[in-house]
Amino acid sequence: MDLKELNEQLDRIEAAAMGTKEVLNFTEAAAYSGLSKSFLYKLTSGRGIPHYKPHGKLVYFQRAELESWLLQNRVSTTDEITGQALNYCSKKG
Repeated sequence: MDLKELNEQLDRIEAAAMGTKEVLNFTEAAAYSGLSKSFLYKLTSGRGIPHYKPHGKLVYFQRAELESWLLQNRVSTTDEITGQALNYCSKKG
């Protein structure tokens, strides 16, 4: 097994392990969310994302809260908006 294959296998193992962890450190949260570390730092310092600092320095994230934050502000599809408009118009007649 060459070095490239070994690194790919380690990446798959890390990804699988991260999916089972409930608490993520800063680096894991950045990788899990796909956000850059600098943007994640900006969000934590501005209190724009839920996080924990148990000893005032290290930052941790609860995976479920991170997922909820990532999935906020859902954008409706064109079909959903059209359906809502038709429903509204049929009720107002």
